Order: sequence, then structure tokens, then C-alpha cells
Amino acid sequence: MDIIAAYREAGTYRGAAEIAGTTHKTVRRVIARHEAGGAAPERAPRGRNYDGVAALVAGRVEKTSGRISAKRLLPAARAAGYAGSPRNFRRLVAAAKQAWRREHHRGRRPAVWSPGEHLVIDWGAEGGLHVFCAVLAWCRVRFVRFARDERAETTLALLAECFEVLGGVPGTVLADRMGCLKGGVVANVVVPTAEYVRFAGHYGFRPDFCQAADPESKGIVENLVGYAKSDLIVPQAPFGDLAAANAAAVAWCAEVNGVIHSEICAVPAERLVIERELLGPLPSLRASIGRQVTRKVDRLSCVRFASARYSVPVRLIGETVKLRTDDGRLLVIMTGTGQVVAEHVLVAPGGASVRDEHYGGPRPATPRRAVRPRTAAEKEFCALGPAAEVFITGAAAAGHTRLGPELAELNTLRAAHGEQAFLDALDRAVAFSRWRAADVRSILGVGAGVPGPAAEPGDALVLDLPVVPVRPLADYAIGGLS
Repeated sequence: MDIIAAYREAGTYRGAAEIAGTTHKTVRRVIARHEAGGAAPERAPRGRNYDGVAALVAGRVEKTSGRISAKRLLPAARAAGYAGSPRNFRRLVAAAKQAWRREHHRGRRPAVWSPGEHLVIDWGAEGGLHVFCAVLAWCRVRFVRFARDERAETTLALLAECFEVLGGVPGTVLADRMGCLKGGVVANVVVPTAEYVRFAGHYGFRPDFCQAADPESKGIVENLVGYAKSDLIVPQAPFGDLAAANAAAVAWCAEVNGVIHSEICAVPAERLVIERELLGPLPSLRASIGRQVTRKVDRLSCVRFASARYSVPVRLIGETVKLRTDDGRLLVIMTGTGQVVAEHVLVAPGGASVRDEHYGGPRPATPRRAVRPRTAAEKEFCALGPAAEVFITGAAAAGHTRLGPELAELNTLRAAHGEQAFLDALDRAVAFSRWRAADVRSILGVGAGVPGPAAEPGDALVLDLPVVPVRPLADYAIGGLS
């Protein structure tokens, strides 16, 4: 019998249930749905035990940019009256983080690599061994080697070996902010060490560094480091010695570079044949990385090495510098900053190599890097405009690691001499590649009366000399005097 008809007949839920052969609860639901127009009655929303602390959690997640954990938030929630389980509270925190990330996603774009442009390098460590990883970005050829340390000498030697394996030099080497290659950071611009700048000049590539605290910008090599650890080190470790580890690394690189890469759907070794035509040529000699000797610059602005004399810039008179021989050349390096200040061809004992530019000549122009001031001194200095940015990028490219501490002194010179005079001094310092605060102070002390470098040669000087009487040489003969 129909439940509604049975209810009309009996008039009670239990009586209708007896007639229809069901329970009184079912009769009550059917009658309620019928009286509501055929739809199920709307239930009142049921609250959750963490509704009282939801605003607290949302505020803390917003304040910490979605990085705080539920474990650290739970004591504050308990103090605010939350009495539920930690598991239920973790659900609330996870939902709050997901909502925050949905509204604050950075929207990164995928990298588009060009052939012959970028080589990305990084270090990793596993099982007491340090692993050097490099990826040629366009063809995805991978280079992995092991080492005992991550010093600058080791890094540059492995980078040189990587160039030889690739058969050329890419236009840019993108590295993480490695301590062995980084001399300092000024306004978010990484100052490479002088040794790295010299190495890059020898091979003809541009050194570049990733942004700070931005792992997504170098994920291509981070994935390689993890892949090498899981597929090379863990299955084959422990290695007998470093030579055995590197032999296994060479075989592993040949294996992974000879199969189809999932990202590019091509064989990296085959694409390397195409990209090698766009790589720069290798130098005839590999850059040597050797030991250094210390010398003091004499009053003639020279240093002595192997009984020969070599000139250095006059501003270094009385300073202590380091000397290093490299493929028939002598490099003069600043002791404190590591800056290469002079380069000579080796001469025989007793000889001398003197260069005119060490006594007032300009230096080569350096590439400009983006300037983003962080500290108060950097912001005050960069407020001068393009002249200050050119000065900072030029000093960074020259390896002047003391520029950061000297910014306060430069700002003091600006306040003392006036903004226009200081700008003129900065322009002259950039023109002559003088990056220290003492150099700018010297320029300001001389004033504006000094000549500047001429852009073009002037006109020829033509003089009309007076005509004077002359006598022939025959008049001075011995016979002519008798």
C-alpha cells in the first residue's frame, strides 16, 4: 500500500508503518518530503569544531606567505579555544594554504632555450662525494663528474673538462650563487671572483648567476643532480676511489645521453651534433689553475718575478699583490679582492715588460647587470640614476668586492662635494675604470680642470717656420778653412 495513503488512513506514523510494512522513520521522511513539494527537506548546515579558529589560521598563513606548518599553529589554536584533534586541524591548515597559493601564484613562464647559448652548472653531495653536474640547455646533454671538494680550482677544472667533452664553449654559463665563484653581492648583482672572470675571458663565455632564493630558475640542473644521485650514486656506491667513480660517471653520461629525453623527445647526443656548430671554439691551450706567489709593488710601480720586472697600475705602489704564471703569461692579482690588475707576456731574466696603460690608460668596458638596491646605502647611491648603475655594474664585472662597504664613503663624498660634481667624478671614474672610493675621492680632489679623453683625434698642426740663411757643407771642409 502507498505510504502517503496509509498515513491518511491511519493518521499516525507508526500506524501507517504497520500498514505499509516499513518503519515509522521512513514514513516521517516521506511525509515531510511530500509536504515540502516533493523535494528533500533542506538540512541546517552543521558547524565544524575548528570554525572558531579559521580566521586565526588564515591570518597566520597570510603573514607567513603560506610557509607555516600546522604543528606550529596548533598551540596558538589551542589557546584560542580549539579542542579538536590535530588531524582535523591539519585539514584546516592545508585548506588555508591551498586557498592562499591559489590567490598568490607567481605564474612562471617555461624557459625557451636557444642552441649554443646556455650551460647550467651546479654542485651536489652524496655519500661523502661531491658531484659536479652540467646541462647544455637546448640539446639536454648531461655532464657529471665526481670530486673531493667544491673549491674554485676544482670547479674551474671540471668546467674546462666539460667544454672539451662538448667540443665548444657556450655563450653563457649559468651557475647558482656558489661561494667558490662569488666574490660578493652588491644591490643583488653578484660580483664574480677575479679568477672566474679571467677564466671566462680565456674561454670566451659570459658568467651569469641565478636569482637568490629562486630554485625554479635552475630546475633544469637541480633535476640532473637528483637524477645522478638516485640513478648513479645510490645503485653503484660505494666506489673504490675517485677514479672509479669518475669512470662510472663517464659510462652513465654516455648511457643517458644516448636515449630519448622525455622533455625534448629526442636523443641528446644527436642534437649535440647540431648545437656544436653554434658553440664557440675552444682555446688552443686550457687555462691553468696554479699556485700564487706574493710580491710588493716598488716605487717604479713594478713587481719583480724570475729576475724580470713587470709594471702594474701606479695606484698599487706599496701594495702587496699575488703573481701567477699562466700559459706563458704573468697575471698580477690583488691580494684582498682577487682582482687581476695586470697581465704580461713572460720575459727573459733581466728584462722588463712595461705597459703604458698602467700609468693612466682606460680599461675595457664591462657588461651591464641589472641593479636592484636593497640596503639604505645602496638605495641612496642608486638614487643618482644611470651613472650610479653604470658604476656598480662596472665595478662588479671588474671583481671589486669591497664596493659594498665603500658605498657609505661614496655617499659621504656626494654630500660633501655636491651632486653635480659627484656625478662628473663618477663619469670620469667609469671612463677610466676606477672603482674604489679612494679613486673617486682623488678625482673630486683634482677638480674639473683636468682634460678628458678625446673622442676623436684633432686636426693636424701646420706651422709656417721662418726662413734663415744657410751655408753649404763644403764651406766646412778642412781645405776650405785654410
